[in-house]
Amino acid sequence: MNEPLAPEAAKWVIREILRAGRLTYSSHAKQELLADELTTLDVVNVLRGGVVRPGEFEHGSWRYRVETQRLAIVIAFRSALHLVVVTACRRRP
Repeated sequence: MNEPLAPEAAKWVIREILRAGRLTYSSHAKQELLADELTTLDVVNVLRGGVVRPGEFEHGSWRYRVETQRLAIVIAFRSALHLVVVTACRRRP
Protein backbone atom coordinates (compact mmCIF):
# COMPACT_ATOMS: atom_id res chain seq x y z
CA MET A 1 0.00 0.00 0.00
CA ASN A 2 1.45 3.34 -1.03
CA GLU A 3 1.17 5.97 1.67
CA PRO A 4 0.22 8.61 2.47
CA LEU A 5 -3.38 7.95 1.51
CA ALA A 6 -5.84 10.71 0.79
CA PRO A 7 -8.48 10.90 3.54
CA GLU A 8 -11.15 9.41 1.24
CA ALA A 9 -8.89 6.48 0.32
CA ALA A 10 -7.95 5.93 3.97
CA LYS A 11 -11.67 5.84 4.87
CA TRP A 12 -12.28 3.21 2.21
CA VAL A 13 -9.39 1.05 3.50
CA ILE A 14 -10.62 1.44 7.10
CA ARG A 15 -14.09 0.23 6.10
CA GLU A 16 -12.63 -2.76 4.24
CA ILE A 17 -10.52 -3.68 7.26
CA LEU A 18 -13.53 -3.43 9.55
CA ARG A 19 -15.45 -5.66 7.16
CA ALA A 20 -12.86 -8.33 6.47
CA GLY A 21 -9.51 -7.47 7.99
CA ARG A 22 -7.65 -7.25 11.27
CA LEU A 23 -7.91 -4.49 13.87
CA THR A 24 -5.39 -4.47 16.72
CA TYR A 25 -4.53 -2.09 19.55
CA SER A 26 -1.18 -0.81 20.76
CA SER A 27 -0.50 -1.09 24.48
CA HIS A 28 -0.69 2.71 24.66
CA ALA A 29 -4.14 2.67 23.03
CA LYS A 30 -5.35 0.07 25.52
CA GLN A 31 -4.18 2.26 28.41
CA GLU A 32 -5.88 5.33 26.95
CA LEU A 33 -9.13 3.46 26.37
CA LEU A 34 -9.18 2.44 30.02
CA ALA A 35 -8.23 5.93 31.22
CA ASP A 36 -11.04 7.58 29.22
CA GLU A 37 -13.55 4.77 29.90
CA LEU A 38 -13.87 3.94 26.21
CA THR A 39 -14.63 0.54 24.66
CA THR A 40 -13.56 -1.19 21.50
CA LEU A 41 -17.11 -0.60 20.24
CA ASP A 42 -16.52 3.15 20.66
CA VAL A 43 -13.39 2.80 18.52
CA VAL A 44 -15.19 0.87 15.79
CA ASN A 45 -18.02 3.41 15.73
CA VAL A 46 -15.54 6.29 15.31
CA LEU A 47 -13.71 4.42 12.56
CA ARG A 48 -16.99 3.75 10.75
CA GLY A 49 -18.52 7.20 11.05
CA GLY A 50 -15.72 9.65 11.80
CA VAL A 51 -13.87 12.10 9.61
CA VAL A 52 -10.40 11.00 8.48
CA ARG A 53 -7.76 13.73 8.58
CA PRO A 54 -4.72 13.78 6.25
CA GLY A 55 -1.93 11.43 7.23
CA GLU A 56 1.06 12.60 9.24
CA PHE A 57 4.43 10.84 9.24
CA GLU A 58 5.38 10.16 12.84
CA HIS A 59 7.66 7.62 14.55
CA GLY A 60 8.42 5.87 11.26
CA SER A 61 4.88 5.38 9.96
CA TRP A 62 1.94 7.29 8.54
CA ARG A 63 -0.70 8.04 11.17
CA TYR A 64 -4.28 9.02 10.46
CA ARG A 65 -6.58 10.76 12.93
CA VAL A 66 -10.24 9.78 12.73
CA GLU A 67 -12.54 12.14 14.62
CA THR A 68 -16.09 12.64 15.72
CA GLN A 69 -17.30 15.55 17.82
CA ARG A 70 -16.51 13.62 21.00
CA LEU A 71 -13.74 11.14 20.24
CA ALA A 72 -10.47 10.98 18.34
CA ILE A 73 -8.70 7.79 17.25
CA VAL A 74 -5.21 7.64 15.73
CA ILE A 75 -4.46 4.65 13.53
CA ALA A 76 -1.63 3.29 11.41
CA PHE A 77 -1.99 0.82 8.56
CA ARG A 78 0.20 -2.27 8.70
CA SER A 79 -1.18 -3.59 5.40
CA ALA A 80 -4.28 -3.28 3.25
CA LEU A 81 -6.05 -5.66 5.67
CA HIS A 82 -4.54 -4.71 9.02
CA LEU A 83 -4.65 -1.52 11.03
CA VAL A 84 -3.46 -0.75 14.52
CA VAL A 85 -5.11 1.75 16.85
CA VAL A 86 -2.22 3.85 18.14
CA THR A 87 -4.20 5.94 20.63
CA ALA A 88 -7.70 7.05 21.47
CA CYS A 89 -9.11 9.89 23.53
CA ARG A 90 -12.13 11.97 24.31
CA ARG A 91 -11.98 15.37 22.68
CA ARG A 92 -12.11 18.15 25.23
CA PRO A 93 -14.23 21.24 24.52
